[in-house]
Amino acid sequence: MTTPASPTSGVQLLEVAPELAGQRIDNFLRTQLKGVPKTLIYRILRKGEVRVNKGRIKPEYKLQAGDVVRVPPLRLAERDEPEPLAQGLLERLEAAIVYEDKGLIVLNKPAGIAVHGGSGLSYGVIEAFRQLRPDAKDLELVHRLDRDTSGLLMIAKKRSMLRHLHEALRGDGVDKRYMALVRGHWATAKKQVNAPLQKSNLRSGERMVEVNAEGKEALTVFRVLRRFGDFATLVEAKPVTGRTHQIRVHSKHAGHCIAGDSKYGDEQFTREIRDLGGKRLFLHAYALVVPLPEGGELRLEAPVDEVWARTLERLSA
Repeated sequence: MTTPASPTSGVQLLEVAPELAGQRIDNFLRTQLKGVPKTLIYRILRKGEVRVNKGRIKPEYKLQAGDVVRVPPLRLAERDEPEPLAQGLLERLEAAIVYEDKGLIVLNKPAGIAVHGGSGLSYGVIEAFRQLRPDAKDLELVHRLDRDTSGLLMIAKKRSMLRHLHEALRGDGVDKRYMALVRGHWATAKKQVNAPLQKSNLRSGERMVEVNAEGKEALTVFRVLRRFGDFATLVEAKPVTGRTHQIRVHSKHAGHCIAGDSKYGDEQFTREIRDLGGKRLFLHAYALVVPLPEGGELRLEAPVDEVWARTLERLSA
């Protein structure tokens, strides 16, 4: 008879019943340790923390009747902690990492994933990374991207890195550049939009931003990257200030809404882009330059996703 797994986080000794002989250790633990995330089970196996008959084993080890499996203390989720996130999402975000060191993670965030939970969402990127990096106790977002915006997103693993990058962001030490597909022919001479922005909340609770003389100063520098006749233009946008929805509202103010923008966009233009397969907001944080605490700088670029690339191919056909 197999000793049932204890719900506590102490050491557990599990004796293997005859009918379970031949089962792989990883499958055995997944069955015995109810409620323990698979990622945690594979982590303790990989680190050699699980012992069989007091010896180390590999994840593919096949159990024998009478084996005694020692499971180390596990930190199980408390009742008020969020449920473990879907393995597919965690793997997708892990694969999206473009840079990581002892103090910083930078990922190429996919479009459609919020950076944090709230507004009806139980999770976001930061909640996912707290599960992916349980040993990093001080994980915090350095800045934010809108849910439907893709691209480079920084997560600090240490408070010292968070303070360093916030200080750099307040000055001019961080260079962030975006690509946006906008409606119409953006004039080469239109190199910047300098228009104050003000936030307001609609009755529905939705946040909207508009150009308003009473708002906060906002400046975005633009550069034409590629034209698609008079129908659309691919532009680079560099936000000098960091206001909510700044690039989206400044693009609209300039007369060139961003494709796929349900809040500030043009329905007809978005529909035509969607007909080409472009079912997303066409705003992507593609380039980042940040100073490192020990000196020097980190320069990163993130590729666009397949939907974006395929849509531009069809536009140019």
